[in-house]
Amino acid sequence: MASTEDKATDPAVAALAREVEEFVASGGWDQGPQLFALVPTAALLAQQPELAGQIDPSSTLTPVAQDALPEGDLAEALARIAWPEAVHGCALAQEIIVLPPDAEAELPAADGPGDDVERLRRAAADHPRRTEARLVAAVARDGGAACVMRLRGETRTDGDPIDEIIENPGLAPNLLDALRATLAP
Repeated sequence: MASTEDKATDPAVAALAREVEEFVASGGWDQGPQLFALVPTAALLAQQPELAGQIDPSSTLTPVAQDALPEGDLAEALARIAWPEAVHGCALAQEIIVLPPDAEAELPAADGPGDDVERLRRAAADHPRRTEARLVAAVARDGGAACVMRLRGETRTDGDPIDEIIENPGLAPNLLDALRATLAP
């Protein structure tokens, strides 16, 4: 049996994270967070055979988009989610601001644990060296996890984006933990 650390690089979960990112990317930028249930493909096709031509029957799990998350704090929204056993994992896509590591020192200092998070977010969003990105974090009940991040780039003259894709389960460990908590019994 593989350890959780070994499962963190599970290629199947990474493929699902890429699939979710590509699906969300097809809708363009400036979208709200989107949550996906990862359900067994065979069970999904048994319940909805009309989907047979739309999903890959050889995939073990299929991402299924969920209703929009409520406005407000994402951590609070995730804390209220509990998936049924039929859901074998979940994924979250959200747009974020990425700063170079040395830019953190340029942000306003936090006054304490209750500091105004929105003030810090605005400072990051206004930072001249910020990069917009879309992060997808995915977890499976068996411990697998993956993160995929698309850095928003410039657009070519033909209209195609020049985006960079980064894959690493260490991109968002706190988000992966929050998603794992939604799968806890």
